[in-house]
Amino acid sequence: MPSVTHDDAPPLADLMPWSVAPPRLGRGWPAGPDAASLKARWDALLKADGPEREALFEPTRSRTLHSAVGQLPGQSSGTEKLLRAAGPCPEPVRVLYAPFDEQWLIPDQRLIDTARPELWRVADGHQVFVVETPSETGGSPLLATSRLPLLRPGRIRPLYRRPGGTEPNLTPGLLDHLGTRLGHVPTPPDTLAWIMATVRPDLTVPLTEDAELWSRGVELGRRLLWLMRRDGDRPKLPGGRRPYVRAPLPSRPLTVDYDRDEETLLLDDGRISPVPPEAWDFEAAGVRVLEHWFTARTAQAEPGTLSAIRPATWPQTWTSELLELITVLALLAELRPQQQELTVTAPITTADLRKAAVLPVPETAHKPASVLDHHEEGPEGQFALI
Repeated sequence: MPSVTHDDAPPLADLMPWSVAPPRLGRGWPAGPDAASLKARWDALLKADGPEREALFEPTRSRTLHSAVGQLPGQSSGTEKLLRAAGPCPEPVRVLYAPFDEQWLIPDQRLIDTARPELWRVADGHQVFVVETPSETGGSPLLATSRLPLLRPGRIRPLYRRPGGTEPNLTPGLLDHLGTRLGHVPTPPDTLAWIMATVRPDLTVPLTEDAELWSRGVELGRRLLWLMRRDGDRPKLPGGRRPYVRAPLPSRPLTVDYDRDEETLLLDDGRISPVPPEAWDFEAAGVRVLEHWFTARTAQAEPGTLSAIRPATWPQTWTSELLELITVLALLAELRPQQQELTVTAPITTADLRKAAVLPVPETAHKPASVLDHHEEGPEGQFALI
């Protein structure tokens, strides 16, 4: 992480004050690595009756077949109690299930113990969710994603407080103060880029009034954001370093290993290379990303549960996702030395922000904005009022 010349860098919580605890599913089966299996699980649930449906559902104190809850904002699930639910599965949506692991989720609040509707209200094509992922093993304490994040336990800080990329989740007055010190008012995405490039393990963010240094940090942060969000052009390694399948993957690989000398990822008898050691060793939130990603797709589920409904063979799409993940991790690893070398000088300290009346953060900035500009269907077809 970047070095600093002072100990008065402001906390991330003062720069992006509105935060939300992550959603809590309460049961594993509404999420998974492929959408088709989720639809099959839904169908199996609805085909079951009485005690069998209840057992398959896996009730908790927060959700049972009798729970009455509304639609998630922006989604079109039913709102009748699951005890008598019918009809097709709500269309699964892409979510960030674990660090760098995009999976699918049935977006139905009846299936989710704590869904955090305030996050769903601001989830759109403009949004960037920043996820705190502190770890004792080093690496960045933040992840950024365009998908709704399900990672626990770190808090989630959306870049925008309202849909459409309006009202940035930055403490009031911060951008104007930075503009005075830098000679130009930075945009919210560029401010986030600086945060991603310079954030320290203790979740403080050194700021600077050096315009040239700011520009270099923003450029580095933009690339970090592009690789983490994976939207737009697909990232590629230079020719000769791009990973390929060298030996076909088995229909149901059960083990993953790494040959460091050959720079080869081994999935049973399947072989993918070249895989740089930096990609294999890449950790986030204290776990090795590639191992965790593979385990999420191969771990055995308890027979007879909805989670046991999964692809009979390894889908080709997973291989494509794995190759892209290897590429992303390798490119992110290349940026870590640049982050460490980014020495922040000419600091703007917490004391400076207090003197300029940017801090303390107004209480209202810690709370979600009122964003309801349309009806949201509540339990049993009633409209929700906010």
